Amino acid sequence: MGKVYTLAEVSHHNTREKCWLVIDGKVYDVTKFLDDHPGGDDVLLSSTGKDATNDFEDVGHSTSAKAMMDEFYVGDIDTATIPSKVQYTPPKQPYYNQDRTTDFVIKVLQLLVPLLILGVAVGIRFYTKSAA
Repeated sequence: MGKVYTLAEVSHHNTREKCWLVIDGKVYDVTKFLDDHPGGDDVLLSSTGKDATNDFEDVGHSTSAKAMMDEFYVGDIDTATIPSKVQYTPPKQPYYNQDRTTDFVIKVLQLLVPLLILGVAVGIRFYTKSAA
């Protein structure tokens, strides 16, 4: 068993110069592996600062990939420092007016304004023709 780290300690290692991941309760320094990772370094960097177990398992890594992890092992994670549930906060939704009367008024105006313009044009044409 290696050193025990808190999630806060591991979270500080979130750059290309120092990249640590938490997978299955263990801490891995994958800095040297960033350039060799088949999915690219962005995939690893995006998994820092949290328990990346689900990210790792969802991809379906091979047994050889899992065996390779041993060389990057630096210690264990204090599981008490990992939040048990991440609270999801949905993005703010744009205001939706459920009052349909304004939609009706806009549609009526879209019909009446062109008719009004047409009526004025016909009136002007009729007036200028009769005055001449």
